Amino acid sequence: MSISLAEVEQQAKQLDASEQAQLAESLLAALSPSISEVEAAWAEEIESRVMAFDSGEMTAVSAEQVFAEARNLSH
Repeated sequence: MSISLAEVEQQAKQLDASEQAQLAESLLAALSPSISEVEAAWAEEIESRVMAFDSGEMTAVSAEQVFAEARNLSH
């Protein structure tokens, strides 16, 4: 026998604020990739970019140029 969403919502509303916050965090964590997965993906991306830069496949762009282009896009 499964519990309906309405029943879960009703029971959740009976929890105190701290328990509701814990429940919300738990549900959000179940929907989101874990922090370690995100960190691993960024580490892979960083390594890929460094290798591309070192091999000459990618060039650096100055911060001034990046900000100038961003300002131009916002106008």
